[in-house]
Amino acid sequence: MTGEDTIAAISTPSGIGGIGIIRISGEKAFEIASKIFKGKKDFFSIKSHTVNYGKIVDNFNDNETIDEALVTKMAKPNTFTKEDVVEINCHGGPSVLRRVLEIVIMNGARLAEPGEFTKRAFLNGRIDLAQAEAVMDLINSKTRQSMKAAVNQLEGKLSKKIKSIRSKLIELIAHIEVTVDYPEHDIEEITGNKVYQSLKVIIEELVKLIEGFEKGRILREGITAVIVGKPNAGKSSLMNEISGVNKAIVTDIPGTTRDIIEEYINLSGIPVRLIDTAGIRETEDTVEKIGVEKAKKAIEDADIVIVIIDATTGIQEEDKIIIKQVGDKKPVYVINKTDVVDNFQIELIKRDLANILNTDEHEKNIVSISAKTGEGIDKLEKIIKNMIIQDGIENENDEIVTNIRHKKLLSDSLESLKEACYSYEAGMPLDCITIDVKNAAEYLGEITGESVSEDVAREIFSRFCIGK
Repeated sequence: MTGEDTIAAISTPSGIGGIGIIRISGEKAFEIASKIFKGKKDFFSIKSHTVNYGKIVDNFNDNETIDEALVTKMAKPNTFTKEDVVEINCHGGPSVLRRVLEIVIMNGARLAEPGEFTKRAFLNGRIDLAQAEAVMDLINSKTRQSMKAAVNQLEGKLSKKIKSIRSKLIELIAHIEVTVDYPEHDIEEITGNKVYQSLKVIIEELVKLIEGFEKGRILREGITAVIVGKPNAGKSSLMNEISGVNKAIVTDIPGTTRDIIEEYINLSGIPVRLIDTAGIRETEDTVEKIGVEKAKKAIEDADIVIVIIDATTGIQEEDKIIIKQVGDKKPVYVINKTDVVDNFQIELIKRDLANILNTDEHEKNIVSISAKTGEGIDKLEKIIKNMIIQDGIENENDEIVTNIRHKKLLSDSLESLKEACYSYEAGMPLDCITIDVKNAAEYLGEITGESVSEDVAREIFSRFCIGK
């Protein structure tokens, strides 16, 4: 299914850089390169998969030199797209890259659509759909752990597991249909009980994959931790201390923070979106009131809420209101400004917290810190990490599910197999059970692209950057 036309795009990020890359893929890739690249050898005599020095020229304007470049020639099928590919490495100035791309397009290429190189790799059988999606996960990975999860998926480890399960279902369907359609043949009859037991085993495999999604989601997307508290409790100071960036303005004036401020941090391999909010209190200031409403909305959307309590004032009515608003979210209670109070005051606040919460369960999620000196920050980070996922987030499972699309399709497949089991338990004939088993296999095929619709594929690749 090689593309009939030749596509080209700038494959490096926009902006000024030392090097920029223009990628060309398709039947005319070598022909175009031969017209605009002038090196020691004729382009067609250059060996495949070699890098060659020369000049990029404007063949429509007396071979005017545009830039010096290193050009890589890669003959099909041993390329990313399984088409002929040329990559032009020139200087990374925007004007240079645009000019080179213009010349490439003038010579017969067209501008690639978002994700079209990866789409061609998928259509030409170089990678499956799950691997294609892993390309963007790898590009967008924020930590080493999320990068590792994307690489594992790109290498096809999840795909192999999905295809293995789907193969079992297809084999089961084939045996059932032979048994139902050709009862006169001397073929071992697959009884309903055997089908039922086989489906039970496959259901367990799907359940295990789905249960790993929460870990996968955290690795891929990270979690959102919101810092809330009354004005002047030390939220912005904590934000600056954890992130290592003086992003939030810190003053002694209550209400300094008026809007949402956020920063990504790497917490032991886990991407954490840390959000500083306006102090929650009753106010007549119109701008501050908007900030307070945003803070309340941030609490609703958060995975973890860090509640800051000012140790110098103890728990006041404003704190009680905030604690109530946190509700059933995962809370961490942080007693701040321990550098200016004694241990007796801290213990009083802990006792008051226990009374308000009416439980001792939150004791492990209470930490005393000084955002000013950094004391206790390491303990706070450890508590947050433990709350993210109780049994750790180490990426030991190579078949981890990180994509919400994959999780939904796995869940749909699981439900279909459960329906098949319910049908057996209700005494339904084998051919009725087959319908649900076929649906389950179809859902799994959508993950790897074996049974995906053109509209779904187009939607997936539209999210990619143009050069990929």
